[in-house]
Amino acid sequence: MDYKQTLNLPQTDFPMKASLAQREPEMLKKWEDIKIYHKIRQSAKGKKPYILHDGPPYANGNIHLGTALNKIIKDIVIKAKNMTGFDGVYVPGWDCHGLPIEHQVDKELGGKKSGMSQVEKRRACRVYAEKYLNIQREQFKRLGVFGEWENPYLTMAYPYEAATVAEFGKLYLNGSVYKGKKPVYWCATCKTALAEAEVEYADHHTPSIYVKFAFATDIGQILPKLAGQKVYMVIWTTTPWTIPANLAIAVKDDFVYSAVKINGEVLIVAKDMIDYCLDAFGYRDKEHEILDEFKGEVLEGQKCMLPLVKRHSLLILAPFVTLEAGTCAVHIA
Repeated sequence: MDYKQTLNLPQTDFPMKASLAQREPEMLKKWEDIKIYHKIRQSAKGKKPYILHDGPPYANGNIHLGTALNKIIKDIVIKAKNMTGFDGVYVPGWDCHGLPIEHQVDKELGGKKSGMSQVEKRRACRVYAEKYLNIQREQFKRLGVFGEWENPYLTMAYPYEAATVAEFGKLYLNGSVYKGKKPVYWCATCKTALAEAEVEYADHHTPSIYVKFAFATDIGQILPKLAGQKVYMVIWTTTPWTIPANLAIAVKDDFVYSAVKINGEVLIVAKDMIDYCLDAFGYRDKEHEILDEFKGEVLEGQKCMLPLVKRHSLLILAPFVTLEAGTCAVHIA
């Protein structure tokens, strides 16, 4: 007897296997055919808008785990907002400028790039970016991400570039643009400036040193208790090779600094860093005396002498000086 036939088992149309490799593309195709994203937007018309400003990925290759996670999380947020009564719009975009794309194009061009004009190089970058933004668009759609895929924003779109130039023109005309000097990161290979985000530092150990700068001005005139003493401003630096290029020493106006007499010399360091400095100098067990305490603002305009070259270093006030390490006197080169 076949006992299986005697069992009253529930019946279902669900297949025994998920067959996701087959069914997922079918479901995505159905969603695209019925324009489900636009139907969602239409049904939400008139509701409170929710706009997610998408920080765009570079159009410089296939998507990776980071870009996939980024888009999936944003998609979850937008869909959740749509389900809770908002009109959630998502306009994807791509960053089509910058070194990542240039690097990839340079690899493809090889030696040919040296004989190309700037216009030809830009045209090659545009073609490359167009190729990969289309590839990435299909990859994001394959992940089930909803959005305005037919109308993305592209930084290389001519209207986008024209609007950027127009806004820059407004800034220029109202006097907000000026020509000045500023140190920037520079890539010798690419012959272009680098954004801070494009610079990666290799971890390595570097020497840090403490350096005494003797006062060139009579510090006793503003701090009478130090009159007749050998007084030094002590700085701490992790770039000792820049000492000859020193132009100033920065202190914080509202920090309290102490004049510590030790070994016949008076060393000026931040009050809160005295114990730290004594340990760093190897002076922990040496007898010392606090001759005076004062705020950093009284040092402004004083001058010290560089230890390696006969040149003055000006004492200035700066907000970036901290009590995290060193003497709280920052070497400025």
